[in-house]
Amino acid sequence: MQNCSLRVGKVNRERALAERAGNVAHRRRNCLTLSGALVALNAMPTRTLQLVLHYDGTGFSGWQRQPDRRTVQGVLEDALGRLCAGPVAALGSGRTDAGVHARGQAVGVRVPERWTPFTLRRALNATLPHDLWVAAVHSMRDDFHARYSATSRRYTYHVGTDEAAASPFRRGTEWAFPHPLDTDALQRAAMRLVGEHCFRAFAVRGTAPDSDNHACRVLRASWHERAGGVDFEIEANRFLHHMVRFLVGTMTAIAGGRRPASDLDALLVATSNDEVSSPAPAHALFLEEVRYPEDLYCPTAG
Repeated sequence: MQNCSLRVGKVNRERALAERAGNVAHRRRNCLTLSGALVALNAMPTRTLQLVLHYDGTGFSGWQRQPDRRTVQGVLEDALGRLCAGPVAALGSGRTDAGVHARGQAVGVRVPERWTPFTLRRALNATLPHDLWVAAVHSMRDDFHARYSATSRRYTYHVGTDEAAASPFRRGTEWAFPHPLDTDALQRAAMRLVGEHCFRAFAVRGTAPDSDNHACRVLRASWHERAGGVDFEIEANRFLHHMVRFLVGTMTAIAGGRRPASDLDALLVATSNDEVSSPAPAHALFLEEVRYPEDLYCPTAG
C-alpha cells in the first residue's frame, strides 16, 4: 500500500510557465488526483482528501465549472482558493446536470498539509453558501482519483403520485406525476436492468466517444413505494449522460400504459436512442453515494 505520509510537491520555473500557458497535459502528469486546473501547493507539504458533498441543485448550472455560470465545482473551488491562499482544483466523481441534487457527491482535492479533515470541513462549511454543504472529509492515499477509483455510484429518483406532490415543499425534489402508475410494472421493468447491458438507447447522443460500447453493469435497481409516491434506486459501475432520467421516463411510460413492457428489452439492445421516452425532469434526481475500495482510505488516527 502506498504510504499515507505527507507528500512534498516541487514547483519549479518550468512548471509555473506551463501552468500559466494552460498546459493541461503537463499539470496532469504532476497531479494524479486533480486535472484541468491549477493546484495551490507552492512547494508546501500536501495531503489528499475526499470531500463528500450535499447540494441543492436548484441554484446551480450543474457540477462542472463554466464561464459566467454558477456551478458546484466553481463555488467549491472558489472557497478552497480563499482558504488555501491560491487556486485548488476539485475533481468530482462525475458530473451532475443542472438541477440535479446530491447527498453523496465525492470530490478529490490536494491541499496544504496544515488542513486536516476536521479543520477543512469546519472551515468550508463556514464559507460555503446555504445550498452546498460538506458532509464528511476523508484522508486518502495519494493515488486516489475521485472519478477513476470509484467502483460504483448510486442514484435515487423521486416520483410524487398524490395531489400534494405539487406542493411548493415537495415539487422541488419530486416529479409530480399526473397519471396513475402500475407499481408492479415498474418493479418488473427495474429487474430487467440488473446485469451488464448496452445503454446506448438511454444516453444523450454524441456525449460518449464512438469507441465507447455504452456498457454499464447495474448492480441493483428497484422501485420503492412510500406515502405519496414511489422512488427509483439504482447502483451501477458507471452511468451515461441522462441515463437515469431516460430510464425513469421510459419505465413510467410503461407503468402508465403508454407503451408496452417489451419496449424496454428492445431498447436494451438498440443501437440508437431514437425510440426512448423523454427523460424525466432533472430536479427529482439525487446522487446518493459513490463507493471506493477500502484500501484507498488512510487509517484514522486513534
